[in-house]
Amino acid sequence: MTRVLVVDDERPALEDLGRLLERTGGVEEVVLAEGAAEALRLLAGASFDVVFMDVRMPGIDGLELARTLERFAEPPALIFVSAYEGGAVSVFEHGLAPLDFLMKPVSRARVEQALERAQADGPGRRGRAGGQRATGSEDRLAVDQSGEIVPVEHQRGGATRLLDRSSVLFVRAEGDYVRIHADSGRFLMRGALSEIEERWAAHGFVRVHRSYVANLRRAVEIRPQLGGTVTIVMADGSEIPVARRHVAELRRRLRM
Repeated sequence: MTRVLVVDDERPALEDLGRLLERTGGVEEVVLAEGAAEALRLLAGASFDVVFMDVRMPGIDGLELARTLERFAEPPALIFVSAYEGGAVSVFEHGLAPLDFLMKPVSRARVEQALERAQADGPGRRGRAGGQRATGSEDRLAVDQSGEIVPVEHQRGGATRLLDRSSVLFVRAEGDYVRIHADSGRFLMRGALSEIEERWAAHGFVRVHRSYVANLRRAVEIRPQLGGTVTIVMADGSEIPVARRHVAELRRRLRM
């Protein structure tokens, strides 16, 4: 039987997740903490097998709480919950070692899946401080300490898919979302293209059009077009338009 602590500063989300956990088999007790400070007080007097925690919280956030828990002699399984794609990025870029990452609104199926992982993992095989992970399960989250992991929503079951950033060919704006085109498929991610442009610039990604950010490290050909524009041919054969105002900067980057 599993003892679970749920941490979230938003009471409705806290209670909703608590109810889902209470209806899940194998759960002995669910305790709710409205914020990280309250969670630490509870953890000082009791032990828990699993901690579900929101990433963004006022005061002590989920990242700080996770770093504290990973220093425990027998740390609980850490499962992050967030309504924002940026929350997942923060977790992985900070080198933390969660057992799972759930996107809000959380489904019962994903909660059950995360708990199954925690129960199979066991306290004797959980990671310790510094982002270490137990191995031996192909569906565990793989954290790249260099920050090259990109978490995206998987189309099936609401799971979080982890992509190697170097496998991304280009990113296209689609309303309030961006669509990532990678070697393994296409994935939607909530966010603005300008955020991708800024955050991924150091990794070879360049804004070439109002709707496109391209990974120049995966470009194989530049084709001139009528009117002084060009298109970029990517490694998979797809072509990306380059706006006229971006052509000079592209040529400078490629030393053409």
